[in-house]
This record gives sequence, C-alpha cells and structure tokens, in this order.
Amino acid sequence: MRRNFHFPTRAFLSFLSMLLVGAGLYGCAPSTRITGTWKNPEVGNRDYDRIVVAAITDNIRARQTVETDMQTQLQQRGITAIRSMDLLPPTVSEDGPDVNKLLQKIKDQDYGAILTVALLDEETETRYVPGNYGYAPVTRFGWYGRFRGYYTYWLPTLYEPGYYTEEKIYFLETNLYDVHTENLLWSAQSKSYSPASLRKASETLAELTASRMAQENLIK
Repeated sequence: MRRNFHFPTRAFLSFLSMLLVGAGLYGCAPSTRITGTWKNPEVGNRDYDRIVVAAITDNIRARQTVETDMQTQLQQRGITAIRSMDLLPPTVSEDGPDVNKLLQKIKDQDYGAILTVALLDEETETRYVPGNYGYAPVTRFGWYGRFRGYYTYWLPTLYEPGYYTEEKIYFLETNLYDVHTENLLWSAQSKSYSPASLRKASETLAELTASRMAQENLIK
C-alpha cells in the first residue's frame, strides 16, 4: 500500500515543542523507549546514506534541537544528513514550511530519504506517592515493654504524608520516507515519560532511533 509523505496540521505539534512547557516541572529522570517498529517489506536490505531530518513543529527551538540531534547521530554512523531547516529556513507563515518547495530542494541535492519526528498523542497519568515515616524506640525505659506504657508514652513519630503527582506520557512517531516515491519505508513508535529537559529527551530519542535503523538495515 502506498503511503505518501505529508506534513500534519499545526495542531499536530512535535513532542519536543511540548517539552518546552513541561521542562523543569517534573523531577523524575526521563525515560524514553521505542515500543514498536514497522518496515516496508519492499525495502529489503537497501540502506540510505543521504537523509534529511524534519521535525514537525512550529516551535523553532524544538525543531532546531531535534533536527540537530538526529543529524549528529546519523553523521556519527557515516550518513550524510542535513536538517530540513537548513534547506528551508523557518518562516512566519501560519501554514508552516511549504512541502512542495522542501521536496524540490531535497531532490535537487540528491537526498534519498526523509526522517520525520512528530507527536501522536499525550496523556496525563496520576499516581500516588506514599509518604515516609520513622521512629526511634528508646528501649531503656521500663514502660516500653508493656502495651499501656508503650501506647501512652509513644515517642513522637515523624510522618510525611503521601501525595498525588501527575506525569506526562508522550507518544511519538518517527517515519522514514523515500524521497522519489514518497512511500513510507519504516516507522517507529516510542514513549517518553515526564522528560525533565528538552536536550536530554532529544538526545535519547536520536540515539535510539539511529541504533534501531541500523539494526534493521536502513542505514549503515
């Protein structure tokens, strides 16, 4: 089945633009993992050595970050990679980059594939964090060995009540398209739990993506 390369609407923001809002609000360590991949059976063992990276977002900082990190990971594997923002710089247009102009520039420079990153969905998960308590029994007192004395003279217990916290879960999709046919070659879905920083999440996603693409013989 033919799958055409396309840009989603502005409402379909990239995961990294959402990170700019969430960064610093969540103290837990970021956790990003690929949950599944699909490879077009028509691809075979062909690998691509000239790839354009395109982060689909209207947030310039997020676009720059994810495209740069993906480019770096691909270049470390011997791939000629370029950011889409270097081919078609950001504009003030509300409709985003002109896909026809971008494709033409990509073809003119003889790139073979386009790697996109976009947000599919996000969820908020509420969980209960139990509190901590502790005590320091002083057994030298006689009353400690009998219930009445123990209950009456109980050493004050330090108690920290539990609380509820919310965590963001981001569902991402990374796609690889052939430039000339515009067909979908490979797709990966991943999750990121309450990422604490834009930079860390972007670097992790780029590293995981490049590694999996190499494992599936799409790049060197």
